[in-house]
Amino acid sequence: MQYQIGHADLKLILALVRGRTLARAAEQLQVDVSTVFRAIRKLEANLQVALFDKTRRGYTPTQSAKALAEQAERAEQALDAARIALTQGENVISGTVRLTCTDAVLRSLLLPGLADLMPRYPAVALEVATSNTFASLSRRDADIALRLSNAPPEHLIGRRLGRSSYFVCGHERYRSGYGQLATELPWIAPDDSLADHVSVTWLRQAYPSLTPRYRCSSMSSVGSLVGAGLGVGALPDFMISSLEGVERLGPALPGCDTDIWLLTRPDNLSLRSVQILFDELANLLKARIADVCQA
Repeated sequence: MQYQIGHADLKLILALVRGRTLARAAEQLQVDVSTVFRAIRKLEANLQVALFDKTRRGYTPTQSAKALAEQAERAEQALDAARIALTQGENVISGTVRLTCTDAVLRSLLLPGLADLMPRYPAVALEVATSNTFASLSRRDADIALRLSNAPPEHLIGRRLGRSSYFVCGHERYRSGYGQLATELPWIAPDDSLADHVSVTWLRQAYPSLTPRYRCSSMSSVGSLVGAGLGVGALPDFMISSLEGVERLGPALPGCDTDIWLLTRPDNLSLRSVQILFDELANLLKARIADVCQA
C-alpha cells in the first residue's frame, strides 16, 4: 500500500526547508535533533523519494521537497485563516489575492498603501507581480491591476483614481542647460520595450535628432538613473518626491497626462477577498495620488 503523507510529514519537511539544518528544524518543531534526523530518514524511505541532499552547509531540498514545502505553506496559511475566522467571525476575509503593477507604481504609489492596509487582513496572502502590460489580467494571472492608461481595455472594470502628469526632471545643476541647450544634456529614456510610452513619444517629437545617452527597460530604472544624477529624463509626478535631489526642470509636458486606474475582471468581484481589497485599495490610493500628483 502506498504511503499516505500527512500533516506532520509536511510540517517536518517545511521546517527543514526553512531551517536548512537539523538543529534549526528541531528548534522550530520543538523536538531534539535526533528525532528530526530519524523522521526524515523514515519519511524518505516510506516515500521512496530523496527529499534532501546533505552538504557541508546543511540540508539542501530536492525539487520534491520544494514542491511538498509549498503545499505545506498553503496548509499553514489555511490553518491560520481558520483560526482567525474563529476569533473574528464571519467578517474575516482570507485567501490569496494577486495584484499586478509596474515597478515605478509599486514603489511610489502602492507600497505606502499596502503598509497601511495589509495588517488589517492577516488571513490574506498577497502576490505582487510587476509588469508593463494588461496581459496578466487577461490571462487570469492576476486579480487586480494598478495601471496608467487613457484607454483601459473594455473587458475590464475599475475605478479611475486620478491623473498623472510628466515633467523633465534632474538635479539642480542641469536646470540652466535644460533651459538653453537641452539637446546637449545627457538624457535618460525608456528603451524599445517601452517604445509607445508617452514620454518616449514626447521626446521624439520635441527633439527629433536627440539620441538618449542612457536607455532603460522600465520607468523605475529611468527614475533611478535620474536620481543618481546621471542626466535628465521625463518622469511622472508621483515618482519625483521619492527621488532625493531631483527637481522639476520645467512645466508639465504637453500630451503626456495619463489616468491612473485600478482594474479587475467583472467575475473577480464575486470573490469577497478581491472585492474588499479592491475597494480598500481604491480609497487609499486615491488619497495618495491626490497628495503626490502635481504636488
